[in-house]
Amino acid sequence: MSGTFDLLLKGGLVVLPDREAQLDIGVKDGRIAALGTDLAAGEGTTVVRADGKWVLPGMVDTHVHLNEPNMGHWEGFATGSAALAAGGVTTYIDMPLNGLPPTVNVPALRLKEALAQGASAVDYAFWGGLVPGNVGELEALGREGVAAFKAFLSNPGGDGEERFREVDDVTLLEGMKAIASFGGLLALHAESDAITSRLADEAAAAGRTGPRDFAATRPIVAELEAVGRALLFAKTTGCRLHFVHISSPEGVELIDMAKREGVDVTVETCPHYLALSEEDLVRLGPIAKCAPPLRDEERIERMWKQLAEGKLDVIGSDHSPSPEELKSLEGRTFMQAWGGIAGAQSSVEVMLEEGHFRRGLPLPLLSRLLSTQPAKRFGLYPRKGEIAVGFDADFAVVDPGAGYTLTKEHLLQRHPISPYAGRTFSCRVSSTWVRGCKVYSIEEGVRLPGHGIPLSPNPLGR
Repeated sequence: MSGTFDLLLKGGLVVLPDREAQLDIGVKDGRIAALGTDLAAGEGTTVVRADGKWVLPGMVDTHVHLNEPNMGHWEGFATGSAALAAGGVTTYIDMPLNGLPPTVNVPALRLKEALAQGASAVDYAFWGGLVPGNVGELEALGREGVAAFKAFLSNPGGDGEERFREVDDVTLLEGMKAIASFGGLLALHAESDAITSRLADEAAAAGRTGPRDFAATRPIVAELEAVGRALLFAKTTGCRLHFVHISSPEGVELIDMAKREGVDVTVETCPHYLALSEEDLVRLGPIAKCAPPLRDEERIERMWKQLAEGKLDVIGSDHSPSPEELKSLEGRTFMQAWGGIAGAQSSVEVMLEEGHFRRGLPLPLLSRLLSTQPAKRFGLYPRKGEIAVGFDADFAVVDPGAGYTLTKEHLLQRHPISPYAGRTFSCRVSSTWVRGCKVYSIEEGVRLPGHGIPLSPNPLGR
């Protein structure tokens, strides 16, 4: 087949929703125009060989904290999107907190939009937030195109009057009613503040300040109580629900049970809950501190089993960066160190290493979790998330033979700290393509730093 393609990606092993196939991909005007075994270049077609490489749909990372406005010294759109591009991410959705002001009304959303314009290497959308006092702002945010809303059931931390705050039960219930009224989606950080705050206060009073002490203040029961409460509210209100960074197989089972009862709910976990354990928290220190905390090896294996059984819906990085000094133990205890894992650049490689190379899971399964299902749940499908005719030509080209050891020098985020530094991977993202343009390659780095465009998700995910 011949055609007037702008780009022809030839000879790669293409990861489709249900299989892998040696295919050529013809691209026209930023979209996939043809898939075939012998596509021919026309006049003016750029031909790129992908022999021996895997071509996956670009990751759709729905859980990213890039901290603009006014917190760009932690991470900004330029540096954060560069790291995402280097990791095979072609679309991300930026979280509403850790910027000042947080995205809890339309004026704050406008600030985000202005700062991202021309700064992002890959395509993007935004979250809105549900906090005490802003229930009346939610519908307007939905009309302006936020992909979903985020709320915390425990204290998100931070300082200042403007910071993002956790919801009380009345705000949660009223917010869910409002979001349900216009068909929106609410995502929750599900930990019971009543449990975690009390245990943290008791640990501080007893002088228990180490990594295992921190993990003990955020037990699995805190996750389960919050999940159960939110599911009850969802059944009452009809609100579509999504749980972010679930850390335990018990939590996954509780959500799966609700799905089988007809609740419109999905569940995300993160690469760090599948690749790092509490022992890594002890070994690495605050660089591996996050909330919920890392769990034990036995639970990690149970979550991999659940992943293989289809009980998990989304993999998101929860890239939550901070300056290195906030991770330092100089002058502070482990409890006082900032919590958050900076993993934007490693999600695809961690999932391929742990899922495919180590556990033999098929590439299409991993790709659905990284790309297709996030795009579907957050209203970016059928434009994003799949290699199929008519979709954006968004690709993560992976070299399965390019094993390497990640070092700080590889990291493109603002602060080069990662719990994966020092880890050896069997494969590496060799190039990333957004709408038919190569935005990153190992040899050239980030080639098109302002290539990303804002997306307008369909709030109902259809």
